[in-house]
Formats: sequence, C-alpha cells, structure tokens
Amino acid sequence: MKIRLLLLLWITASAVFAQSEKKENKPSISWPAPVSTNHTIKISGQTINYSATAGHQEQFNDKGEKIADLFYVAYRRDGQDAGKRPITFCFNGGPGSSSVWLHMGAIGPKRLPMTADGESVKPPYGLLDNEYTWLEQTDLVFIDPVETGYSRPAEGTDKKEFTGYGEDLRSVGDFIYKYTSLNNRWASPKFLAGESYGTTRAAGLAGYLQDRHGMYLNGIVLVSAVLNFQTISSASGNDLPYPLYLPSFAATAWYHGKLDKNKYASLQSVLADAEGFALGEYSSALLKGDRLTEAEKASLSARMQALLGLSDSFLRQHLFRITTSKFTKELLRTQGETLGRFDGTIKGLDRQDAGDSYEYDPSYNRSIFGGYTMAINHHLRNTLQYPYPDQVYEILTGKVQPWNYGEATNRYLDNSGVLAAAIHKNPALQVLICNGYYDLATPYFATQYTLDHMFVRGELRQNLQMKYYEGGHMMYSRERDLSTFTKDVKAFYKQVLH
Repeated sequence: MKIRLLLLLWITASAVFAQSEKKENKPSISWPAPVSTNHTIKISGQTINYSATAGHQEQFNDKGEKIADLFYVAYRRDGQDAGKRPITFCFNGGPGSSSVWLHMGAIGPKRLPMTADGESVKPPYGLLDNEYTWLEQTDLVFIDPVETGYSRPAEGTDKKEFTGYGEDLRSVGDFIYKYTSLNNRWASPKFLAGESYGTTRAAGLAGYLQDRHGMYLNGIVLVSAVLNFQTISSASGNDLPYPLYLPSFAATAWYHGKLDKNKYASLQSVLADAEGFALGEYSSALLKGDRLTEAEKASLSARMQALLGLSDSFLRQHLFRITTSKFTKELLRTQGETLGRFDGTIKGLDRQDAGDSYEYDPSYNRSIFGGYTMAINHHLRNTLQYPYPDQVYEILTGKVQPWNYGEATNRYLDNSGVLAAAIHKNPALQVLICNGYYDLATPYFATQYTLDHMFVRGELRQNLQMKYYEGGHMMYSRERDLSTFTKDVKAFYKQVLH
C-alpha cells in the first residue's frame, strides 16, 4: 500500500512539474504578429519608396526552448536587389537602452525636431520626415536588446541569460544571423551601427559574428565610442580618465565663456593646448601622486585654471582630479546653473547650488527624454501601425542591472582587441568613429587613446577613421552636425562599397 501511495505521489508530482515546465516555456506576453507598411520619403529631391516591418523575432536555446522575443523595426528600400543592397543593423547602448536614439534622431526615416542648439522643442514635439536617413545608402534594422524597447525574456527564462557582455553579444549576434538567413541577406554587404555601449556591442559582435557564424562584415559605424572602460571609469587607483576627459572639459569651459578668448580664439586652439597638456605635464603630475612639490602644484593649478575655468581652491581640494559630475556642477555654480553629461553645452537648474553633482542630467531629462519617448510611441502606433501591446516601450531602463561583465569582472572591460583581431582576420572591414567635442560621457580623447593602443598592424590602421563634431554624445541633435554626420556616413559607405 505504501509503495502504491509513493508511486502515486511521484506520478502526481511529475505531472505537476511537467505542467509547470510546459507553462514556463510559454511566452508570458502575447505579442502582435509583425506588421508591414509601405511609405515614401523625399531625399535630395528624389522620392524613395520603402517598406517597414515592426515585430518580434523569437529566440531559442540549443535545446529548442524559446527564451526570448526580440523586437525590431526594419526598413527596406523598394525595387532593390536584396543580394546587392547593403543592410545595416543598428542599436544604442546603456546597457539598458533601446534603439530609439539612432532610430528617431539620426538614421531612421522619421526624426524628432530639435532647436538649433540641440535642445528640446515644446511638447508635444511632433515628427519630421528625416531627409538625413541612411535609407539612401542601406536598408536598416533597429534592434532592441532584451529588456529594452518591447524585447522581453520568455516566461521561465531568467533575464540573466541576456544581461551581460557575453550574453548580450550572443543574443544580438544570433538575432542578426537569424534575420540575415530568414530574409535572404547573406549576399548583402553588412554593416553595424552602434552608439555608446552600442559601440562596445558592435566591436564585440565583429568578433562574435566572424567566429561563431562565419559572418564577415563590411563596415561599422561607432557613435560616441567606448571600448576600454578604464578610460572613462574614474576611481581610486585609476588616474587614466582624468587627462582623457580634460580636453572635453576645456572645450565646454570655452563654449560657456569661462576661458580667455584672447588666448583661445577658437575651439581648435583650446583643444590643441588641452591635448598637449593632458599628455604631458598633467599625466606626469598624476603619476607622481603625493610627491608633487608645491612649485609643481602651483604650475599645475595655473594651467588647469586657464584651461578649465575652475578655481585654485577647487582644483586643490580635489587633488587636481576632476570628474564629470564635479565639473558639470562646479563650472556655472555661481550662476546657479548646471551642465549636461551627454552634452556639456546644455544647461540646467538644480533645487540648490550646493553639492558635488547635479540633481539630474539636463542634456537627458530636459533635452531628449520626453521628446524621444513621444517620437517612438507615436511612430510605432501611427506611422508603422504596430498594435499597442500591454507593455511599456522601455526607452532607457535599469532592468538590465546588474550587468555581468564576465571575464572582465573585477577589472575594466576592454574589447578593443576584439575589434583589432576582427580587422586582422578581415582586412576589408572598415570602421568610422564619430565623436562630439562636448561629450562628457564618452570623451573623444579617450577614444583616441583607445585607438592608439589597439596596435592594428601596418596599413590596416587606415581602416580606422575618426570624425569630429561640435556637439555632444548625440551630436546629431543639432541639425548642422546631423548634416555633416550624414555626409561623412555617405562617404564612408561609398568608400567601403567601392
């Protein structure tokens, strides 16, 4: 009797467990089927017809179990041979950011209007046809990594399967592989475009796609790049970021009229002096640490005051080590204003002037967050006719935290070597790196340092080219920079495809 009872309990428990497993493998959200629509846009006087598809791609693990639904929006120019037409996979960074910024700010066929100074217009903002869209050169696929946009893990799948450096490369890389296969794009020239942490992803994908899927890329566009996190992570024991941020701080101080205009008549004159000082006297002083003499401290302070517009007492109080949070709060403190991290030209107001850092980033909260949120939600529902799901489109979320840096845990992630190896393996791979002088999040000089330490061999160093703009992290916020940025990208595609 006891044996029968135990057997019955075992069978019942097994059935319940099986039902639980079956239930967990079902998607927790019933997403609408992909929606395709047809559109036209006029670029350089020419009318271009294109189709748009918004929807999800299912992802499965090696056991065939569904693990995620990745949301994407794809634009394809009509009447083109898919085997010859370039295709570009686009994403932003964070980690935790959707693709909204590149999608609705620079690359897609619709864009958010901004003021001439790169600030937000009044709500409800509106949308414009984007004459600067890359559709003239390439088809576009905007990817939202898991937990961003409308991308979610399947029910029963832990988000940790996606929220890490290696996990993210596998998820996004496998999306690209599957999309390429399902849409007959293996013969197409292939490009990546990433911004911020999206540049980290793009560099990693250059290696992952080659090594895992045998997919060799033609080109990569990196916008506001960070490949070596030691260059931007100020911390005790890591003095490297301080000289690499200094030229962008100097540019910002010059922009706000805090430097001697007789000495520095132009932005380029400031940058040249700041870069020389950063690589020379400043780096040498930081290396000496507490061995600096009073005479050396006085000389250091005088140079930094002239370049940064900060007081001697402030510089000494912070041991001549100035972070973005301190700089953006201090430079205009006497005026009762703060500065943006994404764009040092954008000003904001805090409740009080005291403190070591601003209460919010004015270049995010005041200038872009509200407008871009409106833009993507309106565009998806009205232009692309994607049915409204009972989910929030996650613009920039902390849901991906904690982020797993894998082998880089307890050290700084640096995947610049992955990109260098990809170029060595594929000498045809070209990389365009776009930088804003007023970017106080991923400064241009840190990117230059990273390139100088990639040690790409011989003539292949020419595969890496840098472009600069008088803007911030999202330099395309100003139409004049968006125009120049687009011209540079067009020239890049032409060069790569020649």
